[in-house]
Amino acid sequence: MFQGSRTLERLNLEPFAFDPSRLDAVIVTHAHIDHSGLLPKLAAAGFTGPIWCTGPTRDLLEHMLADAARLQEYETERHNRRRDRAGEDPFDPLFTAEDAAAAFALCRTVDLEEEFLPAPGFRARLWNAGHILGSASVELEAGGVSVLCSGDLGPDNKAFQRDPQARAGFDHVICESTYGGTVREPLAMEERRRLLQAEVEAALVRGGNLVIPAFALERTQELLLDMGRLLSDRAIPPVPVFIDSPLAIRITGVFARYAHELEDTGKSDIFAHPAFHFVTDVAGSVALNSVSGAIIIAASGMCEGGRIRHHLVHNLHRRDSTVLFVGYQAQGSLGRVIMEGAQRVRISGQDVRVRAQIRSLQGYSAHADQTELLAWIAEASPIAGSLFLDHGEQEAQEAMRRELQRRFPQLNVRLPEIGEEYLLPPGEPALRSATGRTDLGDALGRDWQNDYAAFASSLKQDLARLQSDRERKEAIAQMARILQSYAAHKERRRRG
Repeated sequence: MFQGSRTLERLNLEPFAFDPSRLDAVIVTHAHIDHSGLLPKLAAAGFTGPIWCTGPTRDLLEHMLADAARLQEYETERHNRRRDRAGEDPFDPLFTAEDAAAAFALCRTVDLEEEFLPAPGFRARLWNAGHILGSASVELEAGGVSVLCSGDLGPDNKAFQRDPQARAGFDHVICESTYGGTVREPLAMEERRRLLQAEVEAALVRGGNLVIPAFALERTQELLLDMGRLLSDRAIPPVPVFIDSPLAIRITGVFARYAHELEDTGKSDIFAHPAFHFVTDVAGSVALNSVSGAIIIAASGMCEGGRIRHHLVHNLHRRDSTVLFVGYQAQGSLGRVIMEGAQRVRISGQDVRVRAQIRSLQGYSAHADQTELLAWIAEASPIAGSLFLDHGEQEAQEAMRRELQRRFPQLNVRLPEIGEEYLLPPGEPALRSATGRTDLGDALGRDWQNDYAAFASSLKQDLARLQSDRERKEAIAQMARILQSYAAHKERRRRG
């Protein structure tokens, strides 16, 4: 599922580039919604085959897909109310709760490192990816060609998870590159907790709330692991910690069921600390508007939806509040806009001034950095054909390619574009058989809607700085004339 700018997310509405009813099977690497979110749409479009994944991934998908469908239906209803008032036709949600249930019913589980036959003519094996609970890399073999797909790879020494694994020697490898341009200093868990302790203490000294946007899956549970330890050790004041995400609460229940398999838990219920308050209903969430001096953890991690937006509206304008980012923020997302220093943002139709302290803590990354990605690729080598880099912004991918070419000068490295197709011969570089989309350049970063939101948020203040109402009316008229002139110019060029 595409995530980021509104232009990029609109790609989710386009029909699949293949006939879903002819698809034999799907293999899911993990339950994060950017890797699983279109499964309900796939089922609605006619796919009826098995969806292969690990047992923990299946248990997580039950909640992730249902929540995604609920959000789709809610957002569609909200937007359709606006469209109705404007006299515009309504539109349907991307998928429904019924579609999500149909997709979940297709899930089939397989253990890590167990060979299975996902479809006629294919052999497969899942390897631990160390990213989140249940995550896997996928080994595929068909027609004498072997392929390894990394999925998302976790860093070394990540909380809960073992380090990534895979066998060596493939024709082709597809590797993620989220942090392909970043080399992080090694950070032990105890050091990460000390950094979190410092952020909590500084936020509480300011007197307001510490608001933490966090992914419901894995990031929230890691934060609770560290918060619980700091509270038990009396390293931070005994303040209430509100987990305001129904999905995160359900996901935490899945983690509790698998606690005996996870590292760093001490085989105990780490999520039962008396300072933790799990907020399930809307009334409880709204009640947090009057709270101060508390820690509020809410989804979504990139601030694109969920209850975190409500808490940002009520805390961003407060000088005594702190917003702490602990995860990746995609280009074009609200979280990225705030992190990059926006003075004003637009949230759910409201212009919000940013006065709160904006902080970030990188020790919670669930992705391998450049050094760890290179080590994983080296362990999967030799690669007889091509190495594809995906799941990364252009700068990260280019940095990763440069380092790979320096270390492995004979390796054929590809940076595929959306929509490109390749033939994968055994033992030889991949052959591009179809070109990609040339119309998506503006969708892969900050789009016009990000720029418009920033412009609209500052417009009222800019107009207020003018000396008189007459000057303001003149400025508005000039802006209107510029837009009309630009539109007319473009129309003439199209015709000419």
